[in-house]
Amino acid sequence: MGAARWWPAAVAFGSLVWAEGSGIRGAPSYSGAGIVNAASNVPGPLAPYTIASLYGSELSFSTRALTGGDVRLNQLPTELDGVRVLVGGQAAQLYYVSPQQINFLVPYNLGAKFPTEVSLIVARHGIRGPEVRIRLEETAPALFLLDAETPVATAVRTEGDQKRWIVISKDEPARADEWITLWATGLGRTEPPVAWPYLPGQAFPIVNWRRFQVLLDEAPLGAERIQYVGVAPQFGGLYQINLRLPADLEGRPEIRIAVGEAISPSGLRLPVRKPE
Repeated sequence: MGAARWWPAAVAFGSLVWAEGSGIRGAPSYSGAGIVNAASNVPGPLAPYTIASLYGSELSFSTRALTGGDVRLNQLPTELDGVRVLVGGQAAQLYYVSPQQINFLVPYNLGAKFPTEVSLIVARHGIRGPEVRIRLEETAPALFLLDAETPVATAVRTEGDQKRWIVISKDEPARADEWITLWATGLGRTEPPVAWPYLPGQAFPIVNWRRFQVLLDEAPLGAERIQYVGVAPQFGGLYQINLRLPADLEGRPEIRIAVGEAISPSGLRLPVRKPE
């Protein structure tokens, strides 16, 4: 899948947020204020199967991003370079560790009723940081970012006899009436459920797909134009939204996604032009 081209960067990097934590010298230091949705980099409630980022200090002795060799028996690792993250008492799967940032996957099976709170602890070579509490909701939708105001969206275009995979940007905007894919996290559990802790082997739609909406300048996209909302096969915590844009769309409409009352942050705009 084309998502693999941008995905490692999306889960590995983000702007830094200062966070204070444990007073124990040499222990990992962080607080609940430094735990954010990895797609939006915004603090707030998370959801099961959300990719999250934790910012602090002395989190790791090294910088290490997930590689293909770390994925064993179709599972993401729960330890990278001696670093572990325990969420609700479970070992979270890890994408990236560094002295100031960890990217992790909230375990799929946390929480029976929402909202709820669970504990989070970072351990570095057996030295534990403080126990903090994080709030979990059923969903916590957010779109991954290409830049500060553009969501990550892709399309496949045919040129002659060739198909070309593109990342939509200001230089190569989407086209009205075109099929595109948005990339997100925080859309909650699926039906059938993901076989945690294994990576999803196929496309599973979200449980709450009937309550899902794509909003363009606050106007809901017709449900008939949304083909699929669910996990991306072989990517833990990554969701894809396959949709067809309106035929009369152009400019830079604001785009948000929502599951019931839970809605992604405002301010993102999708570059669109009418076909020539």
